[in-house]
Amino acid sequence: MKNKLVADIFREIAKLLELKGENPFRIRAYEKASQNIESLTQDVEVFAKENKLTSLPGIGQDLANKIKEIIKTGTLTQYEKLKKEVPKGLLEMMEIPGLGPKTVKLIYEKLKIDSIGKLEEAAKSGKLRKLDGIREKTEENILKGISLLKKGRERTPLYLALKIAEGFLEPLRQMKEVEKIEVAGSVRRRKETIRDIDILIVSKNPSEVMDKFVNLSYVREVLAKGETKSSVRAGENEIQVDLRVVEKESFGSALMYFTGSKAFNIKLRQLASKDGYKINEYGVFALTKGKEKKVAGRTEEEIFELFKMPFVAPELREDRGEVELALKNKLPKIIDRKDIKGDLHVHSKYSDGTSTIKDIALYAERMGYQYVGICDHSQGLKVAGGVSVKDVYAKIEEVRKINRQLKKVKVLCGTEVDILNDGSLDYPDSVLKEFDLVIAAIHSGFKQPQHQLTKRIVSACKNKYVHVIAHPTGRLFGVRDSYEIDFDEILKVASDYQVALELNCFPQRLDLNDINCMRARAKKVKIALGTDAHILDQMLNMDLGVSVARRGWLEKEDVLNCWSLDKLLKWLKK
Repeated sequence: MKNKLVADIFREIAKLLELKGENPFRIRAYEKASQNIESLTQDVEVFAKENKLTSLPGIGQDLANKIKEIIKTGTLTQYEKLKKEVPKGLLEMMEIPGLGPKTVKLIYEKLKIDSIGKLEEAAKSGKLRKLDGIREKTEENILKGISLLKKGRERTPLYLALKIAEGFLEPLRQMKEVEKIEVAGSVRRRKETIRDIDILIVSKNPSEVMDKFVNLSYVREVLAKGETKSSVRAGENEIQVDLRVVEKESFGSALMYFTGSKAFNIKLRQLASKDGYKINEYGVFALTKGKEKKVAGRTEEEIFELFKMPFVAPELREDRGEVELALKNKLPKIIDRKDIKGDLHVHSKYSDGTSTIKDIALYAERMGYQYVGICDHSQGLKVAGGVSVKDVYAKIEEVRKINRQLKKVKVLCGTEVDILNDGSLDYPDSVLKEFDLVIAAIHSGFKQPQHQLTKRIVSACKNKYVHVIAHPTGRLFGVRDSYEIDFDEILKVASDYQVALELNCFPQRLDLNDINCMRARAKKVKIALGTDAHILDQMLNMDLGVSVARRGWLEKEDVLNCWSLDKLLKWLKK
């Protein structure tokens, strides 16, 4: 798949244009195209071959031609030309979260700093604050951004790791030499970022499998090749992928061991030792009179059964109290993908989506949903095609008409209304009361002080027409970290005013994260899953949100999307 290659080039073009002070709307066009292509679940090459690139959001004929050039040549003439006009180090500096083009340009012109290394050294020594507009706090933020960038380079976002893992699993599954195959590690636990990918197989002829593994199209470099283990670097970000052959009788214990987490494995070893057993990747062994006898290991289920525990889902294995609860048979009954009855955040052509409301409804119907929330941007967000008040009423009428036509799925006419700097909302209450579903969101002022950002969200929660706060912490992988908010205060107000918090399923967001989902659950604050889809294909990202919800211990009662239509409508009309 060339999705990441195209997305990366468009993202870098946007940064280069920013450094050159080009038209902000042109810059935004490349940024949006990059984001939408990177989040596609299908191969962009398929769209190109079928001449359907212009059906993607933000892709006109000009960008479509550029995508075709990238697919064909691996680069873009315009991109190569722009790179020659800007020092290479400045582009790398632009990758630092929170560091804008104006600051990069200022630092380069005044101090001739043209690399991240030089920038870090200058920030630590206090040289940057000598420049106009740069204070001590700015230096601190730059150092935080550099640290965040370094961490990001070490790990791969879950959605990319899943694509790469499946690129290996699918062809290997088809081999007659492979009896069993599973992905393990943090991918199986569905952590939001992944360091490497572990795959386990059972095979009587592993050499054939290893030959296939090291020659797959994703492979960039072969690190090691052996009979029982091989390692490669794969994908655009060259993540390490390890393939291990294990014995059939030890597959369950090996899967458990290599799934982890390390802390979970330590807790199980302590439990085993206390009960007179030894547990490792080869099995569970009873220790009697100095001798070892294997008593379990073929499956994970028999290991849990041996310790009188129900099966602990991989997403829960982080030593956050799940072992203790399992021993008491009190594990949370976490949600499953099949529990999801609707998507509560989808964009249509009324703002910056590419599909009509009816097309979205029919797609939701094919996904087996009972309802779908169409939440387009509000009037003030011009860059995202915010919906005017006049068009709001046209949209409401269209939704009513569609709901009269469709029998299996209910369209909820919603909005993603902007929370303005003073905490007021981008539509008056007289308009907000007309919507079935109101999601409030911050889209500007990310660098405001904690008290101001918190006040804005708290104010939105107190508006009687607001049902959900969208992507509450504002993070975007590789773009910005979460903004500073008092999350405890927001939870308190959300609980008091019965406002839900969104778990945004968009691959670069996954916001709320698993820890914050756990915190919300503890305060009895409901969670709303929304894909934030701008094209139909992105509605499939619901799976990512469900993974986060599972890691956050969420049960069906905690998640609005698991409720029946009748129950949801009663809650919305509270």
